[in-house]
Amino acid sequence: QEGDSVTVNCSYSIGMTTLHWLQQNPGGGFVSLFILSLEMKTKGRVRATINTEELHSTLYITASQPRDSATYLCAV
Repeated sequence: QEGDSVTVNCSYSIGMTTLHWLQQNPGGGFVSLFILSLEMKTKGRVRATINTEELHSTLYITASQPRDSATYLCAV
């Protein structure tokens, strides 16, 4: 729903040095949102956190807009 906050969780099972958050738009193209290693990162309304001890990352979108409608993926 437009204006809502969105949370996307990602769990992984292997040790890694970086984690990538990607946005796949309806046309199929991928956009890199964040490359995380140890710290939280923010771009405008979008924020990503990572917990390397629990092998978990979370993507947060605040005040969602129609252009945020996409598939979100994490990759290690």
